[in-house]
Amino acid sequence: MKSTLRNLSIVFLVLTSHYSISQCDISEGEVTIVVHTDDYGNEGYWQLLPSGNDCGVGTIFEGGNDLVGCDGAGDQDNPPGGYPDNDEIIEGDWCLPIGNSYDIIYTDDWGDGGFAFDVLVNGYQIASFDGIGLGGTYTFVVEEPPLYDLSVFGSNLYSYVETGTYDLEARVFNGGTETITSFDLNYSVDGGAIQTHTVTGISMLNFESEHVDHSIPIDIPTDGIYSVRVWADNINIDNEDLFHDNDTLTKEIEAGPGIPNLIDGFVDALLWPTLIAGSSDDIDRPTDLDFHPVLSNMELWVVNKGTEATGSNTTTIYNAGSDDQTSINKEDGNAWHFMSLTTGLAFSENGNFATSPGVYDANHDGGGAFTGPALWSSDMSIYAEPSGGNGSHLDMLHQSPYCQGIAAEKDNVFWVFDGNTDDIVRYDFAEDHGPGNADHSDAIVRRYSDDEVKKDVDDQIVSHLVLDEEKKWLYVVDHGNQRVIRIDITTGSDEGGTPDYPNPEPIEEYSEYTGYTQELVVSDLDKPAGIDVVEDRMIISEYESGEIIIYDISSVPATELGRLNTGLNSVQGVKIGPDGNIWFVDYDSDGVYRMDPAFVGINSNELTFNVYPNPSNGNITVSTNLISNGDMEIRNTVGELIYSTTFNGTSKTIDIDTAAGLYFVSVYDEDSTLIGTQKFIIE
Repeated sequence: MKSTLRNLSIVFLVLTSHYSISQCDISEGEVTIVVHTDDYGNEGYWQLLPSGNDCGVGTIFEGGNDLVGCDGAGDQDNPPGGYPDNDEIIEGDWCLPIGNSYDIIYTDDWGDGGFAFDVLVNGYQIASFDGIGLGGTYTFVVEEPPLYDLSVFGSNLYSYVETGTYDLEARVFNGGTETITSFDLNYSVDGGAIQTHTVTGISMLNFESEHVDHSIPIDIPTDGIYSVRVWADNINIDNEDLFHDNDTLTKEIEAGPGIPNLIDGFVDALLWPTLIAGSSDDIDRPTDLDFHPVLSNMELWVVNKGTEATGSNTTTIYNAGSDDQTSINKEDGNAWHFMSLTTGLAFSENGNFATSPGVYDANHDGGGAFTGPALWSSDMSIYAEPSGGNGSHLDMLHQSPYCQGIAAEKDNVFWVFDGNTDDIVRYDFAEDHGPGNADHSDAIVRRYSDDEVKKDVDDQIVSHLVLDEEKKWLYVVDHGNQRVIRIDITTGSDEGGTPDYPNPEPIEEYSEYTGYTQELVVSDLDKPAGIDVVEDRMIISEYESGEIIIYDISSVPATELGRLNTGLNSVQGVKIGPDGNIWFVDYDSDGVYRMDPAFVGINSNELTFNVYPNPSNGNITVSTNLISNGDMEIRNTVGELIYSTTFNGTSKTIDIDTAAGLYFVSVYDEDSTLIGTQKFIIE
């Protein structure tokens, strides 16, 4: 698939370049700058100067709003005048000496960036700069591009992949002057054999890019670290690339196992959740959780609801569940808008994550609906760090008020539960606009509207979604209709009309999809909230009962296999972790919890785990052949720890001085892994 970088006026400039070139001396290049404005054209000001000059010194040209000027970045005066909104302005031409360097100095009144600058020499584009935050200085050299300059600048080589084979996807870019009609795309793993795929039948102009699917799958046979090189050559048959600095994309990837399916180990087991993080880790009314896609890191992100005035925040837990666990809490400077009353969080394989806001209007000014999912970087040097004046978000779209949950599809593509229109909506952010910027023009939004889902009328309980990436089924908790449905995302089509919900911003595509395949998975639930899927197993959390229900989804309607009682009464998001365990958040107790499967890998006929006498007066013996060294805990029915001790040998006798009632004894091995839980009664 081909994409063109802002080239409507640029094509015109290329076609007319022979006329314009004649205006400059042979030692000069004709420079043109195309300025692209955002929703607030009055906020930007810029100058063209010799490289290294301060703003206002030796100015060749100034454009935009001179009331902002060189020193007005971040003043937020909102002055009148300047360029029109969402426009494209061609400035120039200037005859400048070939080989000389020049700067574009850009300042933004609001400090949220939004202007973009395309630089052309003799009608050919040589650079593209996106202004971010307060603005910046962007340098270029007056030089016509070489005839052939083909680079690989993107791929689906993520930081972590599962062992096995998968198809390589790459993006290539034509920085040269010649239209490219064919080339070879190559890759090599750890310096091994070169695999070549020949691309033909294209017409890629200067500054255009192309998406390519390589025909030979990459083979990653074992766990480990791999170095993959991807490059293009043999341009237009036997032509060499004339600029080698950008020829090759090299990625270091970690290969490892996927998420194991241990769910059957939870069926009919008496288990007790382990508290992983709580209020001391800044967990505060959590609604959702997800693991970073580098599974080996056990990096768990939790989103805390916050308030509408302040917005939500996140707690990132490193080495989650281990003895060396640490955590950090961060809140974006503009969370009140971009992360307001967040209901869901989902990671994509590229390391970005997206959040779904639970508000009607992210501006909170009593106006019309204006909110939707936001895209974020998980890079801690970017996320929740200053970027000017508009937070650190990478992108945001505004077609879905009252979002109830979010699921990742691929790269910057996510699905949300739209609680305002009762639709499921697919959001493709495409290329993110960078931290704190505001360009949404390349986005694609598709509204799936054949059926109506319903949110919690009290805006308390979430309705989460998850995508089975292999089978392309999107599973959706429909809280208001007490059911789970699934949608085949490979089906449906654009009906050709305009969606009923108004589009508040200019984007690439806004459409309504109908005729897709939808199936009922589960009905007659009580207060469903969270969901996750692994292979042919599905888990659903029910908020008030605190139960986690296990289903077989090899056929639908699904078959219930069992229920886990967490002992809590406000369970929201639930996740099957990289370790195969069940992780979840509880809203009222401000907790992140983990449940481990019972007796995994052990023949149940050989197990003994007894508590006697049962009932007792508090003097009990716990015996087991499951471990010889470990720990033992006793909790009451609300999960409070009332006794703990080490466990050595095959039995332990203890005397508990506590009130009569039902209790649970749990035994852990020396690595703090739960071995099992039994209940007993004190009379």
